[in-house]
Amino acid sequence: MAVTGRFVLLLALGVVPVVIAGLSGADAAWLALLGWLALSIGLGAIDLSLAASPRRVVLARDLPPRVRLGEAVVSVLSLTNTGERMLRASVRDGWEPSAGVVGTNRARVAVPAGERRGIRQELRPWRRGDRRSEHVSIRAAGPLGLWSRQASLVAPGVLRVLPPFHSRVHLPSRLTRLRELDGRTPLLVRGQGTEFDSIREYVRGDDVRSIDWRATARHVDPVSHGGAKLMVRTWRPERDRRIVIVADTSRTAAARIADEPRLDTAWESTLLLSALATHAGDRVDFLAWDRRARARVTGTTGPHLLARLVDAMADVQAELIEADWTGLPAQIRRITSRRALVVLLTTADAPGSARGLLSVLPQLTSRHTVIVASVLDPDTVADAARRDGVDELYLAAASERASLDVERVGAAIRRSGAHTVSAAPHDLPPALADRYLDLKASGRL
Repeated sequence: MAVTGRFVLLLALGVVPVVIAGLSGADAAWLALLGWLALSIGLGAIDLSLAASPRRVVLARDLPPRVRLGEAVVSVLSLTNTGERMLRASVRDGWEPSAGVVGTNRARVAVPAGERRGIRQELRPWRRGDRRSEHVSIRAAGPLGLWSRQASLVAPGVLRVLPPFHSRVHLPSRLTRLRELDGRTPLLVRGQGTEFDSIREYVRGDDVRSIDWRATARHVDPVSHGGAKLMVRTWRPERDRRIVIVADTSRTAAARIADEPRLDTAWESTLLLSALATHAGDRVDFLAWDRRARARVTGTTGPHLLARLVDAMADVQAELIEADWTGLPAQIRRITSRRALVVLLTTADAPGSARGLLSVLPQLTSRHTVIVASVLDPDTVADAARRDGVDELYLAAASERASLDVERVGAAIRRSGAHTVSAAPHDLPPALADRYLDLKASGRL
């Protein structure tokens, strides 16, 4: 049972008869007060007995199962009154704050007996993962609106919030370059990782190392007597290469760089590289790792890959623990025994935090081509150039020291045989995609 504002107002109106009766004496004032309280309570009890039971309400949800972070979705909560009285109620849907309810999460409804009404709520989530609503609270008032019956009904609702994939804007330009590499225009450099595509006539600018002398001898030039046409081989990047993307989900992934968590930048980089590699005909496997596998996507190709990736990434959050890099080589061997491109999305800005990674890189580079991709803080670069005062000078010195640490770690990674990619959060996904295309063009995959 709940008391409404109308009942409080009714009690306050009792001041009038009490004051009037008080003019006749104290005993009359007390009798008036007790009489007014009895009248108010009696009206409240009658009102409560005429209120519909909230437990006779059947709830149903119409909610999309998934939405991308930053997008809006409409949730419809349907209430069916199975009782015999008119339901006049205030309804509160118990969405957690990160579900981003637009406006208020309370609504007033009037549902006649045996009928159904719907409550529409707009949700704009501001965190990834599963956003939940477990209960719906219904406060049903009587005809006078004095007292109300209240109950919390179980009505589970789950909305999975997926990574936004803002970096998809870079995909068309990288696909254009990929089509150029894919044999539609000839490659000028032949690498060990390319496949023979076709033989065509030589044109100025072609690499002379691609001339096929046997094919040239078979193609007689009708213009010059006894001459032959120069024929060249064209090459295209190999398909069905293996790419293993490992995202570090340890404590360093929780840091925010340029108002974006490192982990979210890793998701954007993974999605762009996976979309590009899928169009290139390569196979992509994904692993979220700190001391154990937090998410894994393997054996999926084609258009279903991105759907599985965003679904696996949705509920993964950074763990406040140190990463155990010694277990990573075994995890990669479980995924593939072939030579692959291994992309490590991690932090490489301090010798202390990178010590574990540097200890296992030689094991990985001996079997695979390895790229270590990390986020650079643009504020560090800007602070290093400030010289306006003493405080700015100390800040610039600290920024320079941080930049030197990044360079030292990067040099150690390259000495281990791996490639490095470092950029600001919004620049890292396209930079990683460009490095993948460079390796593919040079035949080093």
